[in-house]
Amino acid sequence: MSGLRIPLEGPDGAGTAHALNLLAPNPSPMTLDGTNTWVIGRGEEALVVDPGPDDPGHLARVAEHLRDRRVVTILLTHGHHDHSGGARTFAGLVGAPVRALDPRHRLGGEGLGDGDVVVAGDLELHVVGTPGHSFDSLCFWLPEDRAMLTGDTVLGRGTTVIAPDGDLADYLRSLDRLRAAAERVGAEALLPGHGPVLPDPIGALEGYLAHRRQRLDQIRRARERGAVTPREIVEIVYADVDRSLWPAAEMSVRAQLDYLDGT
Repeated sequence: MSGLRIPLEGPDGAGTAHALNLLAPNPSPMTLDGTNTWVIGRGEEALVVDPGPDDPGHLARVAEHLRDRRVVTILLTHGHHDHSGGARTFAGLVGAPVRALDPRHRLGGEGLGDGDVVVAGDLELHVVGTPGHSFDSLCFWLPEDRAMLTGDTVLGRGTTVIAPDGDLADYLRSLDRLRAAAERVGAEALLPGHGPVLPDPIGALEGYLAHRRQRLDQIRRARERGAVTPREIVEIVYADVDRSLWPAAEMSVRAQLDYLDGT
């Protein structure tokens, strides 16, 4: 790998030798700086991962960046709106199909699943099934750069929530799988769906796993203290977290309760 591109002013323009982030203008407590739209490729062909929300300015900016290249395929890490909402519009701008695990988000008929390999020119992108944040979450391994695009499975800052269409047991298995893969292939960067590039994949994944174990222990202790509802648990476990994030915390707590009650 020829090195990371990590600008001083945040994730826009960050990436690796053959992956460039064009940041969508949709910042929020849930999306951090905004959605990272990844352009993958070199030469005349490219792939676009997660066009982001249906924001005309952002989609036009990405299309303009690719005006001299052919977009072979648009790929979705998962179907949540902040990643997929602009896919159909962007497909019309660049004349490319949309591939996703969930058939509801495909355009052109061809699906996407674990083990698939998508090609743009002489670059390969390998699909890794990582359910958990959502049922349809995928990651993409870019061997040329030793980089993994992680969608919302691993964020560049903070930790992800388990959405209502996700599952914590699946998520923990996905993190274990990514951790083992990162070591096996010598990964050098994680390219998340939100936030900055992570140049220490193994450290980031180990941190995610440790955080989940810690949260599960905290929830067990909160229940021992008499907390019953997700809200009551949030008030104890997430007392030091900004209250604007408590609704998301409740989603994660529900997923963790389902996990604890099922083990």
